[in-house]
Amino acid sequence: MASLWFERAWLCSEWKRDVRLRIADGMIAAVEVGVEAEEGDERHRVALPGLCNVHSHGFQRGMAGLSERRSRPDDNFWSWREIMYRFLDRLTPEDVAAITAQAYAEMLETGFTRVGEFHYLHHDPAGAPYADRGAMAGAIVEASAVSGIGLTLLPVFYAHGNFGAAPPSPGQRRFLCDMDGFAALLDAARPKLVGDANIGIAPHSLRAVTPSELATLLDMSPTGPVHIHAAEQVKEVADCVAWSGARPVEWLLDHAGVDERWCLIHSTHIDESEVVRLAASGAVAGLCPITESNLGDGIFPAAEYLAAGGRFGVGTDSNILVDAAQELRALEYSQRLAQRARALLAREDVPFVGTNMFGYALSGGAQALGVPAGLAVGHAADIVSLDLDHPAFAGTDDATLFDRWIFAARAGAIDSVWRAGVQRVAKGRHVAADAIGGAYRACIARLLA
Repeated sequence: MASLWFERAWLCSEWKRDVRLRIADGMIAAVEVGVEAEEGDERHRVALPGLCNVHSHGFQRGMAGLSERRSRPDDNFWSWREIMYRFLDRLTPEDVAAITAQAYAEMLETGFTRVGEFHYLHHDPAGAPYADRGAMAGAIVEASAVSGIGLTLLPVFYAHGNFGAAPPSPGQRRFLCDMDGFAALLDAARPKLVGDANIGIAPHSLRAVTPSELATLLDMSPTGPVHIHAAEQVKEVADCVAWSGARPVEWLLDHAGVDERWCLIHSTHIDESEVVRLAASGAVAGLCPITESNLGDGIFPAAEYLAAGGRFGVGTDSNILVDAAQELRALEYSQRLAQRARALLAREDVPFVGTNMFGYALSGGAQALGVPAGLAVGHAADIVSLDLDHPAFAGTDDATLFDRWIFAARAGAIDSVWRAGVQRVAKGRHVAADAIGGAYRACIARLLA
């Protein structure tokens, strides 16, 4: 049994002093508060629970920075999507493993200890299933094993190009499944999971899944996480209204039985009624502020949603920049820009924005990935240690510690990260960064040659 001792730790939404966490078999076996450090304890300053990254497309880390050139006067999400299709055209399972491992290592370095991989790159470059239908899922599992991050695999069902079962485009051929093929893919993916990895389902969007297919998917997977893209783009909302007479989130709330196991990714363009109804459903809004900014998606009405009792988690989506604190910072700043006001994601009982946002992201992210949240006995030992010698923390107190990390720190604020009790980050750097980075650089150099 290993023991970690901290000057302070975030337990049950409050700071506790002089905390020892005893770890056995990757789990927290005991939490002792108000105790002196003992010989044999590994000593650190501040312990936070690791966050869950609710939405990632790992392979897209490899195209970060490659889509920032204007390609046409009306560049937008849809033109970016064509660039993404061209990038993934040649990727092999080995490429996906190398690129995704790099993304996952960066997630760990910035405080994410578990990732929901919204995995839709299933087939070979011609669109045919691999001999092992789970080959690409296996690449994701390999990346999680190499990096050490916890994994919630979310295989994506994708069958159509737009609402009303419109034909898919050639660029989508590697994603496509019929119901039998998707069932076979799930059967091939499940045995590949290791450790405490779990699995859910991800109907890609109402653009890509018909109502009858969605109902079948839910019957196929009656428990576990359900993730779906919804209302990311204005055009998507308009197309959904033209198809069904309802907006995407409205349609899901009316017809899909949305509840606590659902995570609606983005939900950017929702009206006042949808804000209230989504909050009341118990589902999690999966917000990816950096990607949503990069793609020009728009701004989620987070202040109104939280005031209505909503839940959210954060994700890195396209992995253009991987950083947990920066996702939270971008979320608050987007609200400030939209409303020309400050401290919008605080509340009367939790007036510090960083503290409030971290609490929401912790609980909502864990709910979305189907795991328990926080540092407690019986939970995975997923622990993030902050370096109080970092300049951002000079003179800090408990009340402002989260704010200083989220709003004022740059690289180096995180000292160590343990995932399932194994130290994966030391002195701010992933312990396998050299090997993972070397494989990533070689992969990208070959793909872009």
